[in-house]
Amino acid sequence: MEVALVVLVVALALSFDYTNGFHDAANAIATSVSTRALTPRVALLMAATMNFAGALLGTEVAETIATSIVDLAGASTHAELAVVLCALLGAITWNLITWWFGLPSSSTHALIGGLVGAGLAGGMSVYWSAIVDKVVLPMIISPLVGFGLAFAGMIAVLWIFKSAAPAKTHRRFRIAQTASAAAMALGHGLQDAQKTMGVIYLALLTVGWANPATGIPLWVKLAAAAAISAGTYSGGWRIMRTLGRKIIELDPARGFVAESVSALVLYVNAFVLHAPVSTTHTITSAIMGVGATRRLSAVRWGVAKNIAIAWVLTIPAAALVAALATWALWPFLT
Repeated sequence: MEVALVVLVVALALSFDYTNGFHDAANAIATSVSTRALTPRVALLMAATMNFAGALLGTEVAETIATSIVDLAGASTHAELAVVLCALLGAITWNLITWWFGLPSSSTHALIGGLVGAGLAGGMSVYWSAIVDKVVLPMIISPLVGFGLAFAGMIAVLWIFKSAAPAKTHRRFRIAQTASAAAMALGHGLQDAQKTMGVIYLALLTVGWANPATGIPLWVKLAAAAAISAGTYSGGWRIMRTLGRKIIELDPARGFVAESVSALVLYVNAFVLHAPVSTTHTITSAIMGVGATRRLSAVRWGVAKNIAIAWVLTIPAAALVAALATWALWPFLT
């Protein structure tokens, strides 16, 4: 029973990683595709490659997910694995719902909400202070920083290139977008693939199949990297249309600034703060920031409002689904 549960958790975690890839593929490439800097297939291949590379760059975010969300100490092995399993069910369900409606919600917060909901339903403690410090505050601050930096960066670009020939400038920024999109995809792999690593690592720790002293096994890193890359290459066209065209019509310069700012925010949170921030929130707010430099009315705030509602609902909705799954499956899993 124990071995079967671990195998099921690993399979579900990699399935979540795959849905994360196609759900969030738009984060890295929507701006480049919408400005025609890259063709969709080339952009997806580049994003998949950089996601794989980013997933292998660090483990700080993974360790936060594994050790700072739910306290599994004192519970039976079966109960611990049941919580992880039901958390994944909640996260995957919310990912699929928001993907179906084309809403760029956060896979990060879906997973965290799933862990919280399943943990509470299973009678376990939640590290609320860590969630506030490493989830809630970054969830609020990162989009604000992304919006502000993107707005300021775009103002600087407009001033620097105010006398340049528009056609030549557009061509240069299309080329530059190749690098900024790659940086964004690397940051996405660095952040999002690590969350799956964290869940698998958590499951392995509960049964003694991983050693805290040696950290996350290499096979876990490679499996998570491969799953998110495969999901990314399969594409996320519904969400790509929302990010690339429905919020604002982007030009190459604005796309470059939005991607560069988003990548910077992701790197700082991963390497410095060890905080699992949402790539979706970061790129969406940056797109709004560069769009606001054109004029505030250029941003389709009705679409932005729908996205914001999905952001707010993600953690409680995923928590609710995970809690329901826990209550329904608990007698069979423990």
